[in-house]
Amino acid sequence: MKYKLAVFDLDGTILNTLDDLADSCNHVLKEFNFPVHSTEKIKYFVGNGVPKLIERAVPDGLKNPDYEKVLSRFIEYYEKNSSIKTRPYDGMIDLLNQLKQNNVLLAVNTNKIEEAAVILCNKYFPGIFSFISGGKKENRPKPAVDGFNEIFSRTNGISLNECVHIGDSDVDIRTGKNAGIDVIGVSWGFRGKEFLLANGAEKVADDTKELLTLLSS
Repeated sequence: MKYKLAVFDLDGTILNTLDDLADSCNHVLKEFNFPVHSTEKIKYFVGNGVPKLIERAVPDGLKNPDYEKVLSRFIEYYEKNSSIKTRPYDGMIDLLNQLKQNNVLLAVNTNKIEEAAVILCNKYFPGIFSFISGGKKENRPKPAVDGFNEIFSRTNGISLNECVHIGDSDVDIRTGKNAGIDVIGVSWGFRGKEFLLANGAEKVADDTKELLTLLSS
């Protein structure tokens, strides 16, 4: 294998979480009598963490007097409803198992709240990931490199040129570049191939077989 550490984004990369995110967001918006949004629109709200999702979803964003209440309620509701429609992308479990069998360390670096990320990874990928870094107060969200640095600091004897960051958004592309490591985009997530190429991706995989080839060669 070309890499010794493969760091994956979560939403839109290893798990299709969009429906549960959209359903939870709209459920909470209805509770506060705010307008709801289509799933297609919410797809472009996600990627920068829950606070940014809620900022984009509520009328007037951060200026809304109920912003903090909506944010808190979303976190509470989504934690209990995060795996109703969520599923791994086709071929993802086989891909991760192949990488693990070839002694590649696997990690998740996500802006999703860390507790939710751990719950989802344990449910859908038990025993697969050695490290999970999610959203928390002590880390700046991606594209800052705090999450990657947290993961990298726990590896032994791996150099930056043996690491790769994999994700479906411009945020992931910038994160990998900010960390000084290789980056591979995936087209099956929330943004698509043309968007990724327009935002600096040099390599984009259209399915997990192509991703395995890019990770191997």
